[in-house]
Amino acid sequence: MPKSLVIVESPTKARTIARFLDDDFVVESSIGHIRDLPDSAGDIPDELRGESWSRLGIDVEHDFKPLYVVPSDKKKQVSKLKALLKGADVLYLATDEDREGESISWHLQEVLQPRVPTHRLVFHEITREAIRAALASPRDIDTRLVTAQETRRLLDRLFGYEVSPVLWRKIAPSLSAGRVQSVAIRMVVQRERERMAFRVAHYWDLAGTFSRDGKQPFTATLINVDGMRLATGRDFEDTTGQLPPGHHLVHLDEAGAARLRAALQNERWRVVKSERKPYADKPPAPFTTSTLQQEANRKLGLTSRNSMRVAQALYERGYITYMRTDSTTLSDQALSAARNHIRSHYGADYLPPAPRVYKSQVKNAQEAHEAIRPAGDAFQVPESLRGELNVDEFRLYEMIWKRTVASQMPNATGQRMTLQVQGGGALFQATGKTIEFPGYLRAYVEGSDDPDGELGDQEKLLPDVAVGDALTCERLEPAEHSTQPPARYSEASLIKELEKNGIGRPSTYASIIDTIIRRAYVVKKGNALVPTFVAFAVVQLLEQFFERLVDQHFTAEMEDALDAISTGEGESLRYLRHFYYGSGESPGLAELLKAEIDARQACTIPLGTGSDGQAINIRVGRYGPYLERNSDRASLPEDLAPDELTLARAEELLAAGNQPQVLGTHPQTGQNVYVKSGRYGPYVQLGETGESPRNKGLLPGQSPERLTLDDALGLLSLPRNVGRDPDTGEDIEVDLGRYGPYAKRGKDTRSLPGAEALFSFTLDEAVALFKQEKRARFGQAATLRELGKAPQSGADISLKSGRYGPYVTDGQLNASLPRSADPDALTLEAALELLQARAARGPVTRGRRTGAKAGAKAKPPAKVAKPKAARKAKSADQPKPAAK
Repeated sequence: MPKSLVIVESPTKARTIARFLDDDFVVESSIGHIRDLPDSAGDIPDELRGESWSRLGIDVEHDFKPLYVVPSDKKKQVSKLKALLKGADVLYLATDEDREGESISWHLQEVLQPRVPTHRLVFHEITREAIRAALASPRDIDTRLVTAQETRRLLDRLFGYEVSPVLWRKIAPSLSAGRVQSVAIRMVVQRERERMAFRVAHYWDLAGTFSRDGKQPFTATLINVDGMRLATGRDFEDTTGQLPPGHHLVHLDEAGAARLRAALQNERWRVVKSERKPYADKPPAPFTTSTLQQEANRKLGLTSRNSMRVAQALYERGYITYMRTDSTTLSDQALSAARNHIRSHYGADYLPPAPRVYKSQVKNAQEAHEAIRPAGDAFQVPESLRGELNVDEFRLYEMIWKRTVASQMPNATGQRMTLQVQGGGALFQATGKTIEFPGYLRAYVEGSDDPDGELGDQEKLLPDVAVGDALTCERLEPAEHSTQPPARYSEASLIKELEKNGIGRPSTYASIIDTIIRRAYVVKKGNALVPTFVAFAVVQLLEQFFERLVDQHFTAEMEDALDAISTGEGESLRYLRHFYYGSGESPGLAELLKAEIDARQACTIPLGTGSDGQAINIRVGRYGPYLERNSDRASLPEDLAPDELTLARAEELLAAGNQPQVLGTHPQTGQNVYVKSGRYGPYVQLGETGESPRNKGLLPGQSPERLTLDDALGLLSLPRNVGRDPDTGEDIEVDLGRYGPYAKRGKDTRSLPGAEALFSFTLDEAVALFKQEKRARFGQAATLRELGKAPQSGADISLKSGRYGPYVTDGQLNASLPRSADPDALTLEAALELLQARAARGPVTRGRRTGAKAGAKAKPPAKVAKPKAARKAKSADQPKPAAK
């Protein structure tokens, strides 16, 4: 019997779709992308490894042709798909409907090389009706979307793989740069700079409590004195804390407020304005990706990453429509479902005569063309799903359901009221609001889980008084106010700002936020994103040497260019050339990379000039950020936010840092044990400076702030005599050297397996270590630890002990650990970054043999694929299409 093979991205999605198809269909997943640019040196084919461009995976010298490889961890699944395809008569590629999904389908077609009819299925919800409709009207792969996705992937690779190594070399290892990520970091740092430059202003006003005949008292605030407006927070300049020159405002201080209060005690008060104006508040539009993430963050406390993870689970199980979209449009089916529910649940009064239509500002044709909503032609009521969904899934589904229904309900209407009361030369004002018809507020209030409970809080009632009515002033109270610095970004507000400026796209917001937190460019204080000093150093370097690449306008134009490519209006190759090689007076990335960058300057953040006239700088060092003033140094507390580091605070820290910290006394000698900061970093000292004291540097990962007396005594005990080797009669010592912990017997040395061995290594272990054959110059290095497998290549990543210290290897490439790295704390992710940095530096030049053998023919450049819609490849492992 004929069989149809349907391929989707995830096993969950495959199981859901399989429920809606009969036995003639086999549904299998690709488990994400099956082919990509090489992730490590081990992924690069041997015949291409010597090419200068191979570390990028992009042949920048030949029209930016990408090198695509099937990662080793995907080869088994590819083989499974090929086997299933042999028994199929037709292939359906049913990946997601955005650029990324279109690209996955294209790569599947290129790798599988189907000899049967192949169709693209597109749907934005996983329901029986949607699947049937997609099968009834399949289409071809949209190569314009594929080219746009590929261009984005190449841009991201060029930016990340070219700029990140600059940060590793000049600031610190494990840092990363990204086309959108770096702009987001710059935005967070810029907001913190604004907070640092902010100067607080204080001002006072009066709050008066008024009533008519003692009934319905209300509070009004002073707004005008003798015809001049009272200064409020928005009037003061952020950087001076002063009112602008030439202002015509009344600035009350505490004494002035007290004098005015006394002068007004016996005044007669009358209503001089009583105004009511109708208002109509429209319901918010259905959710897009960004508004969903913002509201889930505000209302549910979900991070952007978690909200997308939960939304994806709901989509793949058929509960909501596709969750990556910037459209606010609802389909006819959705409009009908929402209106039917409104009619039955809220009544005819809450059903507008016609569906509400929201205009979408859809900038990118690759995203889905419907808002996020409950799936199907009849929305499942949240309560009916409590037993099927976990807590986060239920809360997110309920929020989507309420927002969708509310979007089709009438406006909330009512009256806004303004009362102004005058006595003498003082004018007070109060505002109020009533709700006459709640409309959509019955279903949804932004930021609230209980719409009905919120309705009362939406109102502020004022008495029904008329102009000329006499009022009694029951109380006048002075009130102090202070201006506030610009608020730090939260995840929600940063996403909103990125979207507002056209930076990134729905599918990228969550990963951007996650990356800048994971890379420790920002830390979270409550909901606020606080940049670290490392972020300041990175942004400073990027602004100085790669300014155009982190410019918001340039990045937004890049998104527009990708959109134009997705519609066929732009040309991929032309844009890639412009980005990498530049044009006219606009230098490209390749030219910017040639700049000479001073590492010390890159790690120095000017703070200002101290009271003694000397410059105070923040330095990003191997042990973390610290303050520097000439030869004076002081570590910065880990919890100190950049905007809290004033010059006065810096001088306090430097004064304290200049005084050695006494950790205690040595139990045997009675001498003081100090922790100090020196030219080469922090160290511990036993005894006083004039007594030829013993010193020892800190272990990698140790912090001066957290160092205890026991830690210091352990360090000062080095070198430690382990005992005498019974075979040679020589003493064996363990010590901490430049390249890490080691054991020494005479002139013979061996690397120790980790820092803890310095204090726990026994004589038996030491003797056994020296009995091992010493690693020859080109011999086998000892494996200290297996770190895991590379996610793309599947290569084993090992930590080894080498002649010059510990290093990591994937079997093809070796990368030394920085001196600041603790081998015991090294993670797989950090090891992969070190290997990427090593690959970025290219092959080692040995210096003796500089040319090929005489008469040897030059190897022709390897062929790397160019994209075409339905082009057949010779092998799934060979390079495939590139955008023209």
